[in-house]
Amino acid sequence: MTVQHADRDAIRHGKITEEPLRERPGVPTWALKLTMAVTGLIFFLFVIGHMVGNLKIFMPLHSNGVAPIDEYGHFLRTMGEPILPYGALLWLIRIVLLVALVLHVWGAFALRGRSAKSRGKFKRTNLMGGWQSTATRSMLITGVILLLFIIFHILDLTLGQVVASDEFVHGAVRNNLLATFAPGRWWVVAIYVIANLALLLHLTHGVYLAVSDLGWLGKRGHAVMVVLAYILPALVVIGNIVMPLAISFGWIPGFSR
Repeated sequence: MTVQHADRDAIRHGKITEEPLRERPGVPTWALKLTMAVTGLIFFLFVIGHMVGNLKIFMPLHSNGVAPIDEYGHFLRTMGEPILPYGALLWLIRIVLLVALVLHVWGAFALRGRSAKSRGKFKRTNLMGGWQSTATRSMLITGVILLLFIIFHILDLTLGQVVASDEFVHGAVRNNLLATFAPGRWWVVAIYVIANLALLLHLTHGVYLAVSDLGWLGKRGHAVMVVLAYILPALVVIGNIVMPLAISFGWIPGFSR
């Protein structure tokens, strides 16, 4: 055991020590949790906005043949003009998201390493059954799946490389969505569905932890938590999954390129 005012005789006999049980980490655990919470909520807001924007694919073409989702894509690239150059604000958002991603991954592995070191050979066995317990156990797995999916998604619909459709055209949002989720590319649809199911698990537990770590839970915390940690993630995932399935299976009349 460690004490502040040690008994010298006890120290000589090796019963107690003035040495700390473990080294003090360079970054406090509370700082890591705060980093995870803030970066996690940044991504939560992003996936909500991203999903809402992508749903414009379901809107009919204008009389001039321009798709609303292509207008949305043009808006994203021209945000900030004329104060900022073309595409500058969009790239600034991407850089913020990249920094948040790096910090989130770093914080996740740092906290997991500290937890494993503290437990030693013992495993956590006090988890109750239910959705939150499943989400808790799978946080690392779903996190890795989402990290790989982000890379896939960028290659597929942002850069148009490796896994993208041969019909990919930079800036043609509607064309690229219809091409990548075409019936012959069923494996892409499957990847998007699996990734979004992982997103649902990750968000439900991640948002719960973030809100809790930021101290936003009060007397009405349960009602807020139900909305933030369950309803909103479910709506995001449903919106994300409906789009590729609708394109692939032709569920919407007249939904063709």
